[in-house]
Amino acid sequence: MKKRYGLILCLLALMQLGAQKNTHSQKLDGMITKGMQDWKIPGLAAIVVKDGQVVFQKTYGVKNLETMAPVDENTLFNMGSTTKALVAISLAMLVDEGKLNWDEKVVDHLPYFKLADAYITADARVKDLLTHNLGMGNTDWLWIIDSASTRETLRRFQFAKPAYPLRGGFTYQNIMYAVAGELIEAVSGKPWNEFVRDRIFIPLGMTRTQALAMDIFKVGNYVTPYANDPEDGMVAVEYGFSDQIGAAGMVCSTAKDIGKYLQFLVNGGIVNNDTLIRPATFDELFKPQVLQSESGYYPTTALTKPNWNTYGLGWFQQDYKGHKLDFHTGSLFGLCAIAGIMHDKNMAVYVFANLDHAELRHAIMLKAVDLFAFDDNNRDWHAEIFNLYKGLQETNMAQLNKKVAERVNDTRTSLPLEDYTGIYHSAMLGTAKVSVVNGALKINFNDFIAYPLEHWHYDTFVTDKDPRILQKFDIRFELNNGGKVAGLDFMGEKFVAEE
Repeated sequence: MKKRYGLILCLLALMQLGAQKNTHSQKLDGMITKGMQDWKIPGLAAIVVKDGQVVFQKTYGVKNLETMAPVDENTLFNMGSTTKALVAISLAMLVDEGKLNWDEKVVDHLPYFKLADAYITADARVKDLLTHNLGMGNTDWLWIIDSASTRETLRRFQFAKPAYPLRGGFTYQNIMYAVAGELIEAVSGKPWNEFVRDRIFIPLGMTRTQALAMDIFKVGNYVTPYANDPEDGMVAVEYGFSDQIGAAGMVCSTAKDIGKYLQFLVNGGIVNNDTLIRPATFDELFKPQVLQSESGYYPTTALTKPNWNTYGLGWFQQDYKGHKLDFHTGSLFGLCAIAGIMHDKNMAVYVFANLDHAELRHAIMLKAVDLFAFDDNNRDWHAEIFNLYKGLQETNMAQLNKKVAERVNDTRTSLPLEDYTGIYHSAMLGTAKVSVVNGALKINFNDFIAYPLEHWHYDTFVTDKDPRILQKFDIRFELNNGGKVAGLDFMGEKFVAEE
Protein backbone atom coordinates (compact mmCIF):
# COMPACT_ATOMS: atom_id res chain seq x y z
CA MET A 1 0.00 0.00 0.00
CA LYS A 2 2.84 2.35 0.89
CA LYS A 3 4.58 1.65 -2.44
CA ARG A 4 1.34 2.34 -4.29
CA TYR A 5 0.82 5.57 -2.37
CA GLY A 6 4.42 6.62 -3.12
CA LEU A 7 3.91 5.90 -6.82
CA ILE A 8 0.77 8.04 -6.86
CA LEU A 9 2.62 10.93 -5.19
CA CYS A 10 5.42 10.61 -7.72
CA LEU A 11 2.96 10.68 -10.63
CA LEU A 12 1.18 13.68 -9.16
CA ALA A 13 4.49 15.49 -8.77
CA LEU A 14 5.41 14.76 -12.38
CA MET A 15 2.01 15.97 -13.56
CA GLN A 16 2.40 19.16 -11.53
CA LEU A 17 5.89 19.71 -12.94
CA GLY A 18 4.61 19.16 -16.47
CA ALA A 19 1.78 21.61 -15.93
CA GLN A 20 4.22 24.16 -14.51
CA LYS A 21 6.51 23.85 -17.54
CA ASN A 22 3.52 24.21 -19.82
CA THR A 23 2.48 27.38 -18.00
CA HIS A 24 6.00 28.75 -18.28
CA SER A 25 6.03 27.99 -22.00
CA GLN A 26 2.73 29.80 -22.49
CA LYS A 27 4.00 32.89 -20.68
CA LEU A 28 7.23 32.93 -22.64
CA ASP A 29 5.36 32.37 -25.90
CA GLY A 30 3.00 35.25 -25.10
CA MET A 31 5.86 37.65 -24.47
CA ILE A 32 7.64 36.59 -27.67
CA THR A 33 4.49 37.03 -29.75
CA LYS A 34 3.98 40.55 -28.37
CA GLY A 35 7.66 41.36 -28.78
CA MET A 36 7.72 40.21 -32.40
CA GLN A 37 5.01 42.75 -33.18
CA ASP A 38 6.62 45.65 -31.31
CA TRP A 39 10.13 45.05 -32.64
CA LYS A 40 8.74 44.20 -36.12
CA ILE A 41 10.90 41.07 -36.32
CA PRO A 42 10.34 39.02 -39.53
CA GLY A 43 11.45 35.64 -38.16
CA LEU A 44 12.64 34.18 -34.87
CA ALA A 45 13.42 30.91 -33.11
CA ALA A 46 13.66 30.32 -29.34
CA ILE A 47 14.86 27.24 -27.49
CA VAL A 48 15.02 26.46 -23.76
CA VAL A 49 16.65 23.43 -22.15
CA LYS A 50 16.04 22.51 -18.51
CA ASP A 51 17.53 19.53 -16.67
CA GLY A 52 18.89 18.12 -19.92
CA GLN A 53 15.57 18.24 -21.78
CA VAL A 54 14.26 20.64 -24.42
CA VAL A 55 11.27 22.21 -22.63
CA PHE A 56 10.56 24.98 -25.12
CA GLN A 57 11.28 25.12 -28.83
CA LYS A 58 9.24 27.31 -31.11
CA THR A 59 9.71 29.21 -34.35
CA TYR A 60 7.94 32.40 -35.33
CA GLY A 61 7.35 34.49 -38.42
CA VAL A 62 8.91 34.20 -41.85
CA LYS A 63 12.26 33.63 -43.50
CA ASN A 64 11.58 36.23 -46.18
CA LEU A 65 9.02 39.04 -46.29
CA GLU A 66 8.44 38.63 -50.03
CA THR A 67 7.89 34.89 -50.19
CA MET A 68 6.41 34.78 -46.66
CA ALA A 69 7.86 31.28 -46.27
CA PRO A 70 7.59 30.39 -42.56
CA VAL A 71 10.54 29.72 -40.29
CA ASP A 72 10.72 26.07 -39.20
CA GLU A 73 12.92 24.05 -36.86
CA ASN A 74 15.39 23.37 -39.68
CA THR A 75 15.71 26.95 -40.93
CA LEU A 76 19.27 28.24 -40.82
CA PHE A 77 20.08 31.44 -38.94
CA ASN A 78 23.51 32.88 -38.20
CA MET A 79 25.03 32.25 -34.76
CA GLY A 80 27.20 35.35 -34.96
CA SER A 81 29.59 35.66 -32.05
CA THR A 82 27.99 32.82 -30.13
CA THR A 83 30.28 30.88 -32.51
CA LYS A 84 33.13 31.91 -30.21
CA ALA A 85 32.04 29.37 -27.60
CA LEU A 86 32.43 26.60 -30.19
CA VAL A 87 36.00 27.70 -30.87
CA ALA A 88 36.76 27.73 -27.14
CA ILE A 89 35.27 24.23 -26.83
CA SER A 90 37.46 23.05 -29.71
CA LEU A 91 40.60 24.36 -28.02
CA ALA A 92 39.46 22.70 -24.79
CA MET A 93 39.27 19.37 -26.60
CA LEU A 94 42.85 19.83 -27.77
CA VAL A 95 43.86 20.67 -24.19
CA ASP A 96 42.25 17.40 -23.08
CA GLU A 97 44.31 15.53 -25.66
CA GLY A 98 47.54 17.09 -24.37
CA LYS A 99 48.18 18.80 -27.70
CA LEU A 100 47.73 22.25 -26.24
CA ASN A 101 48.00 24.15 -22.98
CA TRP A 102 46.03 27.28 -22.16
CA ASP A 103 49.20 29.10 -21.08
CA GLU A 104 51.38 28.15 -24.03
CA LYS A 105 52.62 30.95 -26.23
CA VAL A 106 50.77 31.48 -29.50
CA VAL A 107 54.01 31.92 -31.49
CA ASP A 108 55.12 28.42 -30.47
CA HIS A 109 52.31 27.05 -32.63
CA LEU A 110 51.90 29.90 -35.15
CA PRO A 111 55.38 31.26 -35.96
CA TYR A 112 53.86 33.79 -38.38
CA PHE A 113 51.75 35.38 -35.63
CA LYS A 114 52.90 38.98 -35.36
CA LEU A 115 51.53 42.14 -33.75
CA ALA A 116 52.80 45.72 -33.83
CA ASP A 117 54.09 45.33 -30.27
CA ALA A 118 56.94 42.82 -30.06
CA TYR A 119 56.37 42.17 -26.36
CA ILE A 120 52.68 41.33 -26.82
CA THR A 121 53.58 39.12 -29.78
CA ALA A 122 56.12 37.17 -27.77
CA ASP A 123 54.03 36.77 -24.62
CA ALA A 124 50.53 36.22 -26.05
CA ARG A 125 49.13 32.96 -24.64
CA VAL A 126 46.49 30.62 -26.06
CA LYS A 127 43.96 31.78 -23.47
CA ASP A 128 44.59 35.42 -24.44
CA LEU A 129 43.08 34.78 -27.86
CA LEU A 130 39.69 34.20 -26.23
CA THR A 131 39.48 36.91 -23.56
CA HIS A 132 39.56 40.26 -25.45
CA ASN A 133 42.31 41.67 -23.25
CA LEU A 134 45.41 41.13 -25.38
CA GLY A 135 45.95 44.88 -25.69
CA MET A 136 44.63 45.37 -29.23
CA GLY A 137 41.74 47.59 -30.28
CA ASN A 138 38.82 46.64 -32.49
CA THR A 139 39.81 46.26 -36.16
CA ASP A 140 36.67 44.88 -37.78
CA TRP A 141 37.19 47.02 -40.89
CA LEU A 142 39.80 44.43 -41.89
CA TRP A 143 37.01 42.08 -42.92
CA ILE A 144 34.13 44.49 -43.47
CA ILE A 145 35.81 46.19 -46.46
CA ASP A 146 37.82 43.26 -47.78
CA SER A 147 37.58 39.56 -48.57
CA ALA A 148 41.26 38.76 -48.10
CA SER A 149 42.20 35.28 -46.90
CA THR A 150 42.53 34.50 -43.22
CA ARG A 151 46.32 34.46 -43.44
CA GLU A 152 46.41 37.81 -45.28
CA THR A 153 43.96 39.31 -42.80
CA LEU A 154 46.18 38.25 -39.92
CA ARG A 155 49.27 39.56 -41.71
CA ARG A 156 47.68 42.99 -42.04
CA PHE A 157 46.58 42.91 -38.42
CA GLN A 158 50.23 43.41 -37.40
CA PHE A 159 49.81 47.06 -38.41
CA ALA A 160 47.06 47.67 -35.86
CA LYS A 161 48.35 49.78 -32.99
CA PRO A 162 48.07 48.52 -29.40
CA ALA A 163 45.24 50.19 -27.50
CA TYR A 164 46.29 49.38 -23.93
CA PRO A 165 48.89 47.26 -22.05
CA LEU A 166 48.84 43.49 -22.38
CA ARG A 167 46.00 42.09 -20.20
CA GLY A 168 45.40 45.63 -18.98
CA GLY A 169 41.91 46.26 -20.37
CA PHE A 170 39.03 44.88 -22.36
CA THR A 171 38.21 45.63 -26.01
CA TYR A 172 36.02 43.22 -27.95
CA GLN A 173 38.24 41.71 -30.61
CA ASN A 174 37.09 39.40 -33.44
CA ILE A 175 40.47 38.98 -35.13
CA MET A 176 41.95 37.07 -32.20
CA TYR A 177 39.28 34.41 -32.63
CA ALA A 178 40.35 34.08 -36.26
CA VAL A 179 43.84 33.45 -34.88
CA ALA A 180 42.32 30.82 -32.57
CA GLY A 181 40.81 29.15 -35.64
CA GLU A 182 44.25 29.01 -37.25
CA LEU A 183 45.65 27.59 -34.01
CA ILE A 184 43.09 24.76 -34.10
CA GLU A 185 44.32 23.80 -37.57
CA ALA A 186 48.00 24.07 -36.63
CA VAL A 187 47.56 21.74 -33.64
CA SER A 188 44.94 19.30 -34.95
CA GLY A 189 45.83 19.19 -38.63
CA LYS A 190 42.24 20.10 -39.58
CA PRO A 191 40.82 23.48 -40.57
CA TRP A 192 38.75 24.84 -37.69
CA ASN A 193 35.49 24.39 -39.63
CA GLU A 194 36.19 20.69 -40.19
CA PHE A 195 37.24 20.27 -36.58
CA VAL A 196 33.99 21.66 -35.16
CA ARG A 197 32.01 19.62 -37.66
CA ASP A 198 33.75 16.34 -36.81
CA ARG A 199 34.19 16.85 -33.07
CA ILE A 200 31.03 18.79 -32.14
CA PHE A 201 28.32 18.86 -34.80
CA ILE A 202 28.42 15.20 -35.82
CA PRO A 203 28.58 13.75 -32.25
CA LEU A 204 25.72 16.03 -31.19
CA GLY A 205 23.63 15.21 -34.25
CA MET A 206 23.62 18.82 -35.47
CA THR A 207 23.02 17.71 -39.04
CA ARG A 208 21.99 21.06 -40.54
CA THR A 209 24.61 23.28 -38.89
CA GLN A 210 27.14 24.86 -41.26
CA ALA A 211 30.58 25.95 -40.06
CA LEU A 212 31.17 27.91 -43.27
CA ALA A 213 28.41 30.49 -43.57
CA MET A 214 28.55 30.55 -47.36
CA ASP A 215 27.44 26.89 -47.40
CA ILE A 216 23.89 27.85 -46.45
CA PHE A 217 23.26 28.71 -50.09
CA LYS A 218 24.05 25.10 -51.02
CA VAL A 219 21.84 23.42 -48.43
CA GLY A 220 18.86 25.82 -48.57
CA ASN A 221 16.16 26.77 -46.04
CA TYR A 222 17.82 29.89 -44.64
CA VAL A 223 16.59 33.31 -43.57
CA THR A 224 16.96 36.66 -45.31
CA PRO A 225 18.64 39.34 -43.16
CA TYR A 226 16.71 42.56 -42.44
CA ALA A 227 17.24 45.92 -40.79
CA ASN A 228 14.75 48.52 -39.64
CA ASP A 229 16.14 51.68 -41.21
CA PRO A 230 15.01 55.01 -39.65
CA GLU A 231 14.56 56.50 -43.12
CA ASP A 232 13.44 53.59 -45.28
CA GLY A 233 11.72 51.29 -42.79
CA MET A 234 12.13 47.52 -42.98
CA VAL A 235 14.64 46.63 -45.71
CA ALA A 236 16.45 43.47 -46.71
CA VAL A 237 20.21 43.88 -46.34
CA GLU A 238 22.91 42.12 -48.27
CA TYR A 239 24.43 38.97 -46.82
CA GLY A 240 27.78 39.85 -45.27
CA PHE A 241 29.33 36.49 -44.54
CA SER A 242 33.10 36.71 -44.06
CA ASP A 243 34.40 33.18 -43.63
CA GLN A 244 38.00 34.39 -43.46
CA ILE A 245 37.20 35.26 -39.84
CA GLY A 246 34.62 32.49 -39.55
CA ALA A 247 35.88 31.31 -36.16
CA ALA A 248 34.83 34.68 -34.74
CA GLY A 249 31.19 34.42 -35.74
CA MET A 250 30.04 32.80 -38.96
CA VAL A 251 28.54 29.43 -37.97
CA CYS A 252 24.89 28.99 -39.02
CA SER A 253 22.48 26.68 -37.21
CA THR A 254 18.83 25.85 -36.59
CA ALA A 255 16.41 25.65 -33.71
CA LYS A 256 16.48 21.84 -33.75
CA ASP A 257 20.27 21.64 -33.80
CA ILE A 258 20.74 24.32 -31.15
CA GLY A 259 18.49 22.35 -28.80
CA LYS A 260 21.03 19.53 -28.96
CA TYR A 261 23.89 21.96 -28.41
CA LEU A 262 22.22 23.42 -25.31
CA GLN A 263 21.67 19.93 -23.91
CA PHE A 264 25.37 19.27 -24.38
CA LEU A 265 26.21 22.48 -22.48
CA VAL A 266 23.75 21.85 -19.64
CA ASN A 267 25.05 18.28 -19.35
CA GLY A 268 28.59 19.53 -18.78
CA GLY A 269 30.13 18.46 -22.09
CA ILE A 270 28.52 15.02 -22.18
CA VAL A 271 26.33 13.70 -25.00
CA ASN A 272 24.72 10.25 -25.02
CA ASN A 273 26.91 9.20 -22.07
CA ASP A 274 29.98 10.14 -24.10
CA THR A 275 32.24 12.71 -22.46
CA LEU A 276 33.44 15.06 -25.22
CA ILE A 277 35.24 17.31 -22.74
CA ARG A 278 36.59 16.36 -19.34
CA PRO A 279 34.66 18.01 -16.48
CA ALA A 280 37.61 20.09 -15.25
CA THR A 281 38.36 21.34 -18.75
CA PHE A 282 34.71 22.09 -19.39
CA ASP A 283 34.49 24.07 -16.15
CA GLU A 284 37.52 26.11 -17.19
CA LEU A 285 35.54 27.51 -20.14
CA PHE A 286 33.15 29.20 -17.74
CA LYS A 287 35.58 30.47 -15.11
CA PRO A 288 35.86 34.28 -15.01
CA GLN A 289 39.06 35.37 -16.74
CA VAL A 290 38.73 39.13 -17.15
CA LEU A 291 37.03 41.65 -14.89
CA GLN A 292 34.96 44.24 -16.76
CA SER A 293 33.79 47.66 -15.69
CA GLU A 294 30.80 48.12 -13.42
CA SER A 295 28.65 49.22 -16.37
CA GLY A 296 29.48 46.03 -18.28
CA TYR A 297 29.43 45.54 -22.04
CA TYR A 298 25.67 45.54 -22.65
CA PRO A 299 23.12 48.32 -22.05
CA THR A 300 20.85 45.76 -20.33
CA THR A 301 23.25 45.87 -17.37
CA ALA A 302 21.35 49.02 -16.35
CA LEU A 303 18.31 46.79 -15.80
CA THR A 304 19.85 43.60 -14.42
CA LYS A 305 22.11 45.59 -12.06
CA PRO A 306 24.75 42.91 -11.47
CA ASN A 307 27.34 43.18 -8.72
CA TRP A 308 30.07 42.08 -11.09
CA ASN A 309 30.76 41.63 -14.82
CA THR A 310 33.40 39.26 -16.16
CA TYR A 311 34.36 37.41 -19.33
CA GLY A 312 35.24 33.73 -19.49
CA LEU A 313 36.41 31.78 -22.53
CA GLY A 314 33.84 32.86 -25.10
CA TRP A 315 31.21 33.95 -22.55
CA PHE A 316 30.16 37.19 -20.89
CA GLN A 317 29.25 36.66 -17.24
CA GLN A 318 27.40 38.43 -14.46
CA ASP A 319 25.49 37.59 -11.32
CA TYR A 320 21.72 37.36 -11.58
CA LYS A 321 19.54 36.64 -8.55
CA GLY A 322 22.58 35.33 -6.72
CA HIS A 323 23.63 32.93 -9.48
CA LYS A 324 26.16 33.19 -12.31
CA LEU A 325 24.68 33.77 -15.75
CA ASP A 326 26.94 33.00 -18.73
CA PHE A 327 25.72 34.56 -21.96
CA HIS A 328 26.78 35.95 -25.31
CA THR A 329 25.14 37.75 -28.20
CA GLY A 330 25.79 37.34 -31.91
CA SER A 331 25.23 40.16 -34.41
CA LEU A 332 26.01 40.12 -38.11
CA PHE A 333 24.45 42.32 -40.81
CA GLY A 334 20.71 41.84 -40.33
CA LEU A 335 20.99 38.65 -38.27
CA CYS A 336 21.31 38.19 -34.53
CA ALA A 337 21.35 35.62 -31.74
CA ILE A 338 21.84 35.22 -28.00
CA ALA A 339 22.84 32.28 -25.83
CA GLY A 340 22.45 32.08 -22.06
CA ILE A 341 23.33 29.39 -19.51
CA MET A 342 22.76 29.15 -15.77
CA HIS A 343 24.74 26.06 -14.87
CA ASP A 344 23.67 25.66 -11.25
CA LYS A 345 20.03 25.78 -12.38
CA ASN A 346 20.63 23.26 -15.18
CA MET A 347 19.04 25.49 -17.79
CA ALA A 348 20.00 27.23 -21.01
CA VAL A 349 18.27 29.38 -23.60
CA TYR A 350 19.02 30.41 -27.16
CA VAL A 351 17.39 32.88 -29.56
CA PHE A 352 17.81 33.52 -33.29
CA ALA A 353 16.31 36.40 -35.30
CA ASN A 354 16.66 37.78 -38.82
CA LEU A 355 16.50 41.44 -37.83
CA ASP A 356 19.59 43.51 -37.15
CA HIS A 357 20.10 43.90 -33.40
CA ALA A 358 16.62 42.71 -32.46
CA GLU A 359 17.12 43.26 -28.75
CA LEU A 360 14.01 41.28 -27.90
CA ARG A 361 16.65 38.54 -27.68
CA HIS A 362 17.76 39.89 -24.28
CA ALA A 363 14.18 39.95 -23.02
CA ILE A 364 13.60 36.35 -24.12
CA MET A 365 16.78 35.17 -22.41
CA LEU A 366 15.98 36.90 -19.13
CA LYS A 367 12.31 35.87 -19.20
CA ALA A 368 13.27 32.25 -19.84
CA VAL A 369 15.73 32.34 -16.93
CA ASP A 370 13.10 33.87 -14.66
CA LEU A 371 10.46 31.30 -15.59
CA PHE A 372 12.40 28.07 -15.93
CA ALA A 373 15.15 28.68 -13.36
CA PHE A 374 13.29 30.67 -10.71
CA ASP A 375 9.57 30.13 -11.36
CA ASP A 376 9.28 33.93 -11.44
CA ASN A 377 6.94 35.93 -13.69
CA ASN A 378 7.18 39.31 -11.98
CA ARG A 379 9.06 41.37 -14.57
CA ASP A 380 7.92 42.42 -18.03
CA TRP A 381 11.31 42.13 -19.66
CA HIS A 382 9.97 42.94 -23.10
CA ALA A 383 8.56 46.30 -21.98
CA GLU A 384 11.66 47.20 -19.96
CA ILE A 385 14.15 46.36 -22.69
CA PHE A 386 12.01 47.85 -25.45
CA ASN A 387 11.89 51.16 -23.57
CA LEU A 388 15.62 50.98 -22.79
CA TYR A 389 16.60 50.60 -26.43
CA LYS A 390 14.01 53.13 -27.58
CA GLY A 391 15.81 55.64 -25.40
CA LEU A 392 19.19 54.64 -26.82
CA GLN A 393 17.82 54.96 -30.36
CA GLU A 394 16.62 58.48 -29.56
CA THR A 395 20.10 59.32 -28.27
CA ASN A 396 21.68 58.00 -31.47
CA MET A 397 19.26 60.04 -33.59
CA ALA A 398 20.14 63.14 -31.58
CA GLN A 399 23.82 62.56 -32.33
CA LEU A 400 23.08 62.22 -36.06
CA ASN A 401 21.02 65.38 -35.99
CA LYS A 402 23.89 67.13 -34.23
CA LYS A 403 26.25 66.09 -37.02
CA VAL A 404 23.86 67.49 -39.62
CA ALA A 405 23.53 70.72 -37.65
CA GLU A 406 27.33 71.06 -37.50
CA ARG A 407 27.69 70.66 -41.27
CA VAL A 408 29.17 73.78 -42.82
CA ASN A 409 26.87 74.67 -45.68
CA ASP A 410 27.81 76.27 -49.02
CA THR A 411 31.45 75.13 -48.95
CA ARG A 412 33.39 73.83 -51.93
CA THR A 413 36.18 71.33 -52.30
CA SER A 414 39.72 72.71 -52.36
CA LEU A 415 40.41 71.06 -55.71
CA PRO A 416 38.50 69.88 -58.79
CA LEU A 417 37.02 66.38 -58.27
CA GLU A 418 39.48 64.83 -60.73
CA ASP A 419 42.35 65.79 -58.42
CA TYR A 420 40.99 63.48 -55.70
CA THR A 421 41.00 60.43 -57.96
CA GLY A 422 43.72 57.81 -57.73
CA ILE A 423 44.88 54.88 -55.65
CA TYR A 424 45.38 55.07 -51.90
CA HIS A 425 47.10 52.50 -49.67
CA SER A 426 46.81 51.45 -46.05
CA ALA A 427 49.17 48.82 -44.68
CA MET A 428 46.33 47.42 -42.57
CA LEU A 429 43.14 48.02 -44.59
CA GLY A 430 44.47 47.53 -48.13
CA THR A 431 43.73 49.63 -51.20
CA ALA A 432 41.15 52.30 -51.95
CA LYS A 433 40.52 53.47 -55.51
CA VAL A 434 38.80 56.82 -56.02
CA SER A 435 37.25 57.68 -59.37
CA VAL A 436 34.74 60.09 -60.88
CA VAL A 437 31.50 58.45 -62.00
CA ASN A 438 28.69 60.56 -63.49
CA GLY A 439 30.14 63.75 -62.10
CA ALA A 440 30.60 62.46 -58.52
CA LEU A 441 33.35 60.66 -56.62
CA LYS A 442 33.20 56.95 -55.92
CA ILE A 443 35.48 54.94 -53.64
CA ASN A 444 36.23 51.24 -54.06
CA PHE A 445 37.87 49.28 -51.25
CA ASN A 446 39.96 46.28 -52.27
CA ASP A 447 37.74 45.58 -55.30
CA PHE A 448 35.32 44.23 -52.70
CA ILE A 449 32.88 47.01 -51.87
CA ALA A 450 32.32 50.43 -53.44
CA TYR A 451 30.48 53.50 -52.18
CA PRO A 452 29.29 56.56 -54.13
CA LEU A 453 30.45 59.72 -52.33
CA GLU A 454 28.45 62.85 -51.58
CA HIS A 455 30.23 66.10 -50.79
CA TRP A 456 29.66 67.04 -47.14
CA HIS A 457 31.78 70.12 -46.58
CA TYR A 458 35.28 71.32 -47.49
CA ASP A 459 37.29 68.18 -48.37
CA THR A 460 35.07 65.75 -46.48
CA PHE A 461 32.68 63.41 -48.29
CA VAL A 462 30.08 60.96 -47.03
CA THR A 463 29.56 57.49 -48.45
CA ASP A 464 26.24 56.11 -49.56
CA LYS A 465 24.70 53.68 -47.07
CA ASP A 466 26.55 50.41 -46.73
CA PRO A 467 24.13 47.76 -48.08
CA ARG A 468 24.83 45.48 -45.10
CA ILE A 469 25.02 47.99 -42.24
CA LEU A 470 22.80 50.77 -43.66
CA GLN A 471 25.20 53.39 -42.29
CA LYS A 472 27.16 56.19 -43.94
CA PHE A 473 30.85 56.86 -43.32
CA ASP A 474 33.03 59.92 -43.61
CA ILE A 475 35.87 60.11 -46.12
CA ARG A 476 38.16 63.07 -45.43
CA PHE A 477 40.87 63.95 -47.95
CA GLU A 478 44.09 65.52 -46.70
CA LEU A 479 46.25 67.93 -48.68
CA ASN A 480 50.02 68.36 -48.43
CA ASN A 481 51.90 71.65 -48.23
CA GLY A 482 51.94 71.80 -52.00
CA GLY A 483 48.15 71.76 -52.15
CA LYS A 484 47.91 68.26 -53.61
CA VAL A 485 45.97 65.32 -52.17
CA ALA A 486 48.31 63.35 -49.90
CA GLY A 487 45.86 60.82 -48.53
CA LEU A 488 42.47 60.16 -47.03
CA ASP A 489 41.07 59.30 -43.63
CA PHE A 490 38.51 56.51 -43.30
CA MET A 491 37.20 55.67 -39.83
CA GLY A 492 40.39 57.00 -38.27
CA GLU A 493 42.67 54.96 -40.54
CA LYS A 494 45.02 56.71 -42.96
CA PHE A 495 45.31 55.78 -46.62
CA VAL A 496 48.34 57.32 -48.43
CA ALA A 497 48.02 58.49 -52.03
CA GLU A 498 50.05 56.53 -54.54
CA GLU A 499 52.62 58.71 -56.28
